[in-house]
Amino acid sequence: MVERDDDDEVDLGISLETVATIVDHARALQAKATGEAEQISEGEDSEAAMLREHPEDVTEDALRAFINDLNEDEQAALIALAWVGRGDYDASEWEEALRLARERGEGRDTAEYLLNMDMLGDLLAEGVAAFGLSIEEVDR
Repeated sequence: MVERDDDDEVDLGISLETVATIVDHARALQAKATGEAEQISEGEDSEAAMLREHPEDVTEDALRAFINDLNEDEQAALIALAWVGRGDYDASEWEEALRLARERGEGRDTAEYLLNMDMLGDLLAEGVAAFGLSIEEVDR
């Protein structure tokens, strides 16, 4: 994990609220697909709560549309965060990961790429954690 001073704010190119929303939906979809909704976090803002309150909203199509509605920089940031979370890059290599994500993502379906990653929600959360930030602390 990267040590950060309070003055040394990192710009991920995407808001933590947006990443948190994608993490929640990706985890809820995974739980829904595996039938393990009862095994995920039970907080009032948790993935399980989302499934109970809005099961029709937690669909792959909805998440795909949400990702596709992001601008190119935000989509590249998501890919780079997933790569950092997967261990392909570390936080000190952020600019390189972001540059490569932009290059490789050009003209491609980012949502398709991301949704084909196993454990997408966890990868994004780990990517954020590499910068000393926490998805769990984001207001939803």
